[in-house]
Amino acid sequence: MLIDFLYHLRAAKLDVSIKELLTLLEALKKGVIGPSIDEFYFLSRATLVKDESQFDRFDRAFGAFFHGVQTTLDLAREIPDAWFRRSLARDFSPEELARLEKLGWDRLMEELRKRLDEQREAHHGGSKWIGSGGTSPFGHGGAHPEGIRIGGPSQGQHGAVKVWEARAYRDYDDQVELGTRNIKVALRRLRRFAREGAELELDLPDTIAATARNAGWLDLKLVPERHNTVKVLMLLDVGGTMDEHIARVEELFSASRAELKHLEFYYFHNCVYEGVWRNNRRRYAEKVETWDLLRRFNPDYRLIFVGDATMSPYEILQPGGSVEHNNPEAGAVWLQRLASHFPKHVWINPEPPGLWQYRQSISVINQLMAGRMYPLTLDGLTRAMRELSK
Repeated sequence: MLIDFLYHLRAAKLDVSIKELLTLLEALKKGVIGPSIDEFYFLSRATLVKDESQFDRFDRAFGAFFHGVQTTLDLAREIPDAWFRRSLARDFSPEELARLEKLGWDRLMEELRKRLDEQREAHHGGSKWIGSGGTSPFGHGGAHPEGIRIGGPSQGQHGAVKVWEARAYRDYDDQVELGTRNIKVALRRLRRFAREGAELELDLPDTIAATARNAGWLDLKLVPERHNTVKVLMLLDVGGTMDEHIARVEELFSASRAELKHLEFYYFHNCVYEGVWRNNRRRYAEKVETWDLLRRFNPDYRLIFVGDATMSPYEILQPGGSVEHNNPEAGAVWLQRLASHFPKHVWINPEPPGLWQYRQSISVINQLMAGRMYPLTLDGLTRAMRELSK
């Protein structure tokens, strides 16, 4: 069975090797879990999946293999919450319940596929569509002797033969747009640890060795805690077309401040010119010269631009091309200066990559960044952090 499971996971594009399978078999042999499919799920995920970004894919593959659900069923589809908001509560008579037909597994799954293809809005209290409060086999809060519970907890009828589960890790799929938690996962790849501060952390190997040398008398050895010493300078585009991306950029900024101990940030609009600022309300009164950034921050800083790179190409290539002021030098000159001063640099773009080829300004900036432009997805941010870690 587990050999078939291995091939099933590989068919789902999960990188699972024989070594991980042997680890799983050894854990089963030693009785790490009991005879429970739930416990087996957590054990197999822990032993077979090496990357958190693959959790969602594993969930779907596991469900397809052990529940008999065909992979052609669109388990990744998000069903609107509004379809399951209970607008009525019904008490069903024994006669009504007796008239309900058990469809059987194959027909049940086939009917669900049809509903997913056909349904476009919420339905409540009915007998066919996905919804709540009725006698349909799909939804919740109603009654059916053999259905699929979707969109909510059990209401005590105990008739569900399958649960469409809200997978806890669905946001980890590496093409989804990010939330703050997922951004933190990606940012943790940008690490370089060093021991700093007071001696607060137990050095277990040295303690064991020192105790042995001391004829068994305990000799505790402490070392300073390890901290991430990576230093990051973040330049964030604000205003104009970036207004569409405020929520996502705020999540990135919030996660960066939480995960990166040495983070400096400044704002710009569309393209970097001779000045940047720290406070958008006082941007004209307290502007910082870009030359000061080059003088203040050493080349060991990692530079991260965050912007949609969407503007007129003149704003990048021409002196005086800025929409806000008469810039003496072209934006491209400043981008090249920054990229040259900070060898480890990337550009994070919240625009979908499918649109990049249609925006001339994005192509220009991507060339200036030597191809180091990445989308604001878990996969894109992970690749950007790898680039900065080289």
